[in-house]
Order: sequence, then structure tokens, then C-alpha cells
Amino acid sequence: MYAVIEQGGKQYKVSQGDVIRIELTEVEPDARTIEMSKVLFVSDGKEIKVGTPYLDGAKVVASFKTTAEDALSKGPKLYPTHLRRRKNSRRRIGHRQKYLQVIIDTIEA
Repeated sequence: MYAVIEQGGKQYKVSQGDVIRIELTEVEPDARTIEMSKVLFVSDGKEIKVGTPYLDGAKVVASFKTTAEDALSKGPKLYPTHLRRRKNSRRRIGHRQKYLQVIIDTIEA
């Protein structure tokens, strides 16, 4: 069984036991699970359910390894550069995105 969910403006294809990195969202510091209700698609191998745009009553429950604070991970360091040609004007900015690492527990459709 697998599902396609939307979280943080991105879509993920998940199945039970997968470990994914999602955009950092507001969760309690001592939370153990997170529920994602924006389910777009669910398939169990025989039956397919497609939402318009989301499935009613469907949700995906994911858990953190220990707590939400420990599940925080960082992406690669990016250096966007702004350059104005022939003006001797350059600007370099560093950015590092934060993610939550979650384990998919159940898919309910």
C-alpha cells in the first residue's frame, strides 16, 4: 500500500516504513507523532482512490525517532548569488534549509 501526500508545498510518494524528510512545520517539542491529512492518492495494489484534490477521511500517521527536536535535520548549504553586470556589485548569501525526518507508520484511507 502506498499514498501520495502533500506536505509543505511538495508531494511525496510514501509507503509504510519509509523514512522521509519533510519541510519544518509547527509541532509540539515533546510530540511523538504527526498526522498528515492532505492525501492525494491511495493505492493498495487492487483498488485506487484519487482525491479531488484531497481524499476525505484519509490520513497518514508518521512518527519521529525520539522527539520532534531530535528529528530536526539540515539540508546542504546553498549560496545564492546576486550580480549586476558592469556595476561592480555582487552579493552572496548563505542559506541552509531545516527539515523534519519522519517514519511513516500507517496509511488510513
